[in-house]
Amino acid sequence: MEITSEEIALHIEKAKKGKQGAFKFLLDYFWNEVYGFQMKRVRNEHEAEDITIETFAKAFDKIETFDENYTFSTWLIAISKNIQIDKTRKKNASIYSNTTDASNEQVQKIADHSPTPEDKLIREQNLAELLRYIKQLKPHYQEVINLRYFQEMSYNEISETLEEPLNNVKVRLLRARKLLAEIITQKG
Repeated sequence: MEITSEEIALHIEKAKKGKQGAFKFLLDYFWNEVYGFQMKRVRNEHEAEDITIETFAKAFDKIETFDENYTFSTWLIAISKNIQIDKTRKKNASIYSNTTDASNEQVQKIADHSPTPEDKLIREQNLAELLRYIKQLKPHYQEVINLRYFQEMSYNEISETLEEPLNNVKVRLLRARKLLAEIITQKG
């Protein structure tokens, strides 16, 4: 099914109003493009995935600054490119800092409530089966799923536990849920 630029614009508008479903749509729709761009640059799956997660976290944090005269994918790629350049500089300077410039008030835009269809699908699974499915995810996705669903931590608690910015945790969890739901659906 082809998605029109009008539909994308509508989702961007909804995201600017803080609608959870719009963030999820944009993440799902543009994930492969940003991830593919980073794979070509860094040639490392884990690093490309981390940069992609940070890209969406930053984009969602700054969504109200997006100018509709540009294409959304170009904007995302520009953010992604800057994050990757910063990371490379930091690595080269061997300065490791766990800071992010995401403002904490903005982070609250990705809500922490109302179960998604993925949540329902995950919760309805037989525990033994669910654990088998989770084992198919990459370790950093297994970790956020475990903290969220088995240790029932809030986003803030996960952020503190992993010593990661709250926005990154939210985007990683969105992605982990989607991948897990795909695995469940394929096996189901």
